[in-house]
Amino acid sequence: MALLELRDIHFAYPGHAPVLSGADLTLSAGQRVSVIGPNGAGKSTLMRIMVGLLRPQKGEVIAFGQPRRKEADFYDVRCRMGLLFQDPDDQLFCPTVAEDVAFGPLNLGKSKAEALDIVDTVLARIGIGHLRDRVTHKLSGGEKRMVTLATVLAMEPEVLLLDEPTNALDKENEIRLLEVLQSLPQAMVLISHDPAFRQALAPETLVLENGKLVRE
Repeated sequence: MALLELRDIHFAYPGHAPVLSGADLTLSAGQRVSVIGPNGAGKSTLMRIMVGLLRPQKGEVIAFGQPRRKEADFYDVRCRMGLLFQDPDDQLFCPTVAEDVAFGPLNLGKSKAEALDIVDTVLARIGIGHLRDRVTHKLSGGEKRMVTLATVLAMEPEVLLLDEPTNALDKENEIRLLEVLQSLPQAMVLISHDPAFRQALAPETLVLENGKLVRE
């Protein structure tokens, strides 16, 4: 069974020409796919449709074997499919790193003790345990990116959606992020303007052109 299927997805923002005009995508367990295309082609829009933050005007989203149409259909999807936003500041909103990482598990019904255990495990796994009690908004760009990844991994998703994950990272942090992502078992959809990063993490490539996804 595919983890995610997009079938004939059409989408246009009000007053604008369509950005998606029959896009199709199938993602299986362990599969890693890069989506490329010029700015404005609809790559980020496509990711938001995958998790129900936007709804297509036509077409079908099937996640984990179930058609997803209403907002309630996507609650489960957002627990099982983690979206890493292009800008870390869009994803971090708690005073400290530990609180940000614990937020998702607490909302899944974990106790405070269980959530803090997850915090420590995830931070250690990606090598940022030393940031645990830091004030989030005082972190560097690279530190914020790693913390946003921790907030997503704390939910134990089956799929990672990565929207320009190296945005604003220096080379050292980019290498570290790549090492962490390569070590993970999840299926991934990657948007990145960096050809070397795509080749190292998700060499299978789809091009978004004229609103459709085609193999490179």
